[in-house]
Amino acid sequence: MDELETLGATLRLGETAGIPSKMRSDKRAPKAELTTILSPPAAGAIKLLLFTGARRQETLNLRWAEVDFDRGALHLPDSKTGRKTILLNTPALTVLASMPRVHGNPYVVAGTKPGAPLRDLNRPWATVRRHAHLGKFRLHDLRHTFASVGASSNLGLPVIGKLLGHTQSATTARYAHLADDPLRRAAEMIGHSLSAALDGIREIQTPLGITPRPQPELQKGRRNGSSNSRKAATER
Repeated sequence: MDELETLGATLRLGETAGIPSKMRSDKRAPKAELTTILSPPAAGAIKLLLFTGARRQETLNLRWAEVDFDRGALHLPDSKTGRKTILLNTPALTVLASMPRVHGNPYVVAGTKPGAPLRDLNRPWATVRRHAHLGKFRLHDLRHTFASVGASSNLGLPVIGKLLGHTQSATTARYAHLADDPLRRAAEMIGHSLSAALDGIREIQTPLGITPRPQPELQKGRRNGSSNSRKAATER
């Protein structure tokens, strides 16, 4: 999550003091030219891409008439996969509520041209990406980040696919390997606890701060035990 923290800090800087530009050889350049201020529409669009997992054109072409604050959803009449509803979480709703409404412009991400949306998001994103040291991280990768966080939180691929608007399960399958991360962490925790027990540590604190109940020592299985008991012990 370090990259997300850096991205957030860069966006806040771009909205306030400005993002430092590349060093120029001309030392006589005015200081105002050495920083880049992100416009509210540009900064808001980047945040919406991350918080909703929407595609870039879905975000840039979004109209206020398609925003349903009461139900917390975007109702897109047309997208890459046809009609689409995007559920809005609290951060996304907060961003939308802070977006400036331009009189006579129906678009949420308003551009400088009257009645038109913002067309160029690549330039402000390039400035953000450079300062945040995100390498070749693309705007579309914000959509992947949204899905990856969901997968690593063990939300389930069908749910993630629904949030992204995927019509084919195979499209969401690319995030399957991330869904194993919680299982890997669980296996690591259990292994650490067992290893500590073998080392003679009686009381082991769990991640929630709960001390497991002391268990009786392992005993050798009885010869006359029933087959069902042996089978149950095998399946534990």
